[in-house]
Amino acid sequence: MRWLLRRLDICPNAYYNYRKHRKADYDTQKSEVQAKIREIYHEHRGVDGYRSMTVYLARQGYRYSPTTIHKYMNTEMKLFSIVRPKKPVCGHAKPHKVFDNMLHQDFTAEKPNQKWCTDFTYLFLKNHEVRYNCTILDLYDRSVIASITDRNITSDLAVRTLKKALGSQPSIKEGIILHSDQGTQYTSKAFTEFCESVNVTQSMSKAGYPYDNAPMERYFNTLKNECTNLYEFTTEEALYQTVEEFAYVAYNHVRPHSFNGYRTPFETRNAA
Repeated sequence: MRWLLRRLDICPNAYYNYRKHRKADYDTQKSEVQAKIREIYHEHRGVDGYRSMTVYLARQGYRYSPTTIHKYMNTEMKLFSIVRPKKPVCGHAKPHKVFDNMLHQDFTAEKPNQKWCTDFTYLFLKNHEVRYNCTILDLYDRSVIASITDRNITSDLAVRTLKKALGSQPSIKEGIILHSDQGTQYTSKAFTEFCESVNVTQSMSKAGYPYDNAPMERYFNTLKNECTNLYEFTTEEALYQTVEEFAYVAYNHVRPHSFNGYRTPFETRNAA
């Protein structure tokens, strides 16, 4: 190698000093970004995968490829995101009235307030008491339009959540498709009549087929794995407040979403 450098009139000592200095700069930058990865990972309680981590780093000026961040996180630092468990299959009571599936797993919308989906999930207090959350998502950008947690899983909770959603979107000019499962809360007379009165068209999944409402399944997995499963709630007030803060702040305004090209729902809506 030295003879080649001398033939090119390059001082070998100068070349090796350049290589050494360049490697030192690389090692310094690598240590800096790995320290930032570790900081974000622990700040978010280990819920971020390498794709989300790439977005968070870019927001702070560290622009690396997902492949590099995957190498740093998983191969070198052994930092792995929390794995979302599969939701257990639950039975459904015989519905009062079933509506046609108008989505057929087409979970896209051309504009806001065109297609919404909704569902219930269960949450726990420290003493193992159960509380129930009803949430409505806008399929345009996956934003949480309404979220209410209460003691009972009833048609009244479904109606109140839909009222809250409609009240938060004053610019609605056309009818909305609201997709749900065939739970008795959504097939009840009280809920179906309310939907009809506010020009909301109901759509329903095939019984016992969660893939027909996949965005809701994904959101509830995210809610539990990135929020409620990380805490012990001694009061229902603490649980309710934490769920709302996650839905309306962290999920809508902070957390990057793969469906939106790793933009937040808020950023996606504002860019429309």
